[in-house]
Amino acid sequence: MKILLTGIILMSFCFTTLAQVSPQWVRYPAISPNGESIAFTYKGDIYSVASTGGEATRLTFHKAHDFKPVWSKDGQQLAFASDRFGNFDVFVMDALGGKAKRLTFHSSDEQPHTFTHDKKILFKGQRMDSVEHRQYPTSRQFELYSVPVNGGRVDQFLSLALEDVQINNAGDQIIYHDPRQHTNAIRD
Repeated sequence: MKILLTGIILMSFCFTTLAQVSPQWVRYPAISPNGESIAFTYKGDIYSVASTGGEATRLTFHKAHDFKPVWSKDGQQLAFASDRFGNFDVFVMDALGGKAKRLTFHSSDEQPHTFTHDKKILFKGQRMDSVEHRQYPTSRQFELYSVPVNGGRVDQFLSLALEDVQINNAGDQIIYHDPRQHTNAIRD
């Protein structure tokens, strides 16, 4: 009986270790510009996988929560948000993984939306506008900012509350979701 029980336990261990892992909580998928790869968040890290399927490669190895990958226009870099320093800041790294560079240093949460044609990252955040500003940010109203891919000064891009921002390759049109009106719009 003891040998039979040991055999059953050993067999069940072998079957569970050989079973293919099917992640159940994959979030924030982003397709590369050439359509060959998909970056995504799984268990607080950034992964990528071929768009045809296969084994995913873990790109970030950090105890913090990394999420919302965004591809650069040339597919060579990924921007993402991470709470490595307490709140979510924008980071950038090589699309194949490696060391990530922190680009924003504000005390409020910030998340990347897209790369621009002139090598900047557009991100949403809540920087401090003047109290007299009629669109003074609240916890539900983020504004759009830009930061150079190599780091540097953060500039306000638009004071409107925008979500899911994308910009065309020429840099003269953006498409976004207006969370206040629940509509989509295109601006020149």
